[in-house]
Amino acid sequence: MSAFIDTSVLVAAVVATESFHIECDALFDGKELGIYAHGIAETFSTLTGGRKPFRMPAALAASVIEEDYVPDLTISTLTPTEMLRAMREAEARGVRGGAIFDFLHLVAARKARAARFYTLNISHFRAFHRSGDPEIVHP
Repeated sequence: MSAFIDTSVLVAAVVATESFHIECDALFDGKELGIYAHGIAETFSTLTGGRKPFRMPAALAASVIEEDYVPDLTISTLTPTEMLRAMREAEARGVRGGAIFDFLHLVAARKARAARFYTLNISHFRAFHRSGDPEIVHP
């Protein structure tokens, strides 16, 4: 796996009015991309009722994700044991509260042996990035 994306990148790729839409959409051209399975649900949540100034109907959001993006993504999961191992590592990484959700994206990327992790939220991920993790990069 060469690269992983987080939810912010997938949302920006889907929504033409988002900042960095062009850059995020271009990532899907010829790159082998992975995403943590939870990112699919987060994307749906953002598209259908998140804090963004748009709201997409649920059926349309599901169709767009399924037809236009999922075929170009390798979906990664974590077992309960892998998630609990990450939770045990959380304190040493400075991960608390809701940051666990971002951390699990990074853990899934590490599991998939991604070299790069694309996000629009660089500071969220760099805060708990350590040697051996994928490089955190902005599209």
